[in-house]
Amino acid sequence: MAELGRGFVPGRYRIETYGGGGFRFAEMSHRGSLLALPSGIHALEAVAAAEIDEATLAPLFDESAGAVELLIFGSGENLRPPSAALRARLKQAGIMVEAMATGAAVRTYNMLLDEDRRVAAVLIVV
Repeated sequence: MAELGRGFVPGRYRIETYGGGGFRFAEMSHRGSLLALPSGIHALEAVAAAEIDEATLAPLFDESAGAVELLIFGSGENLRPPSAALRARLKQAGIMVEAMATGAAVRTYNMLLDEDRRVAAVLIVV
């Protein structure tokens, strides 16, 4: 099974499975957290929701204006919303955020991706 090369895979992909310290998508596996964007999937070093900040989400803010309308924030095994500062920065960028446990986030992300919505996801490893 291939691994997430150089921390980025271009393209939009459904998350096939999660758990055991990683994710499977596009016939690849990745151990660790992910940032899924319309432009591709990025590896994240974060292992906890509290580690996600504006710098972590720089690729999201670099996407073309309007490319993302909703960020699904999968915070691990339990619901942990992003910081107030990060929520304010997302709002400033015109991006709504929905926080939930990673399992629910994967299912929601896949459903919205199937609907061709302008969605991105932070998925903290479980």
